[in-house]
Amino acid sequence: MAPKAEKKPAEKKPAAAEKAPAEKKPRAEKKLPKEGAGDKKKKRAKKSVETYKIYIFKVLKQESSRLARYNKKPTITSREIQTAVRLVLPGELAKHAVSEGTKAVTKFTSS
Repeated sequence: MAPKAEKKPAEKKPAAAEKAPAEKKPRAEKKLPKEGAGDKKKKRAKKSVETYKIYIFKVLKQESSRLARYNKKPTITSREIQTAVRLVLPGELAKHAVSEGTKAVTKFTSS
């Protein structure tokens, strides 16, 4: 075996010379448009138009989730949706909606 090299104690450096002052991180700043890009027109944000159909679906979703919560159930089943339809839609319209929904579910499960 080769002779082991002697270990020398590490020299201590002055603490002030070892640590440099902490640099501040640059803050996020607003980007200014480039001079040449000022000629282009700004695109407007497209407003989302909520149709009546989307509104009804949203209300039915809220009502059926509320019913599931009342009954302490973790899932929304067809029963909750049916009850929500009966609560949200008036009279004859609710009956027709329930029958059409039942027919659609039956057709889907049979195929």
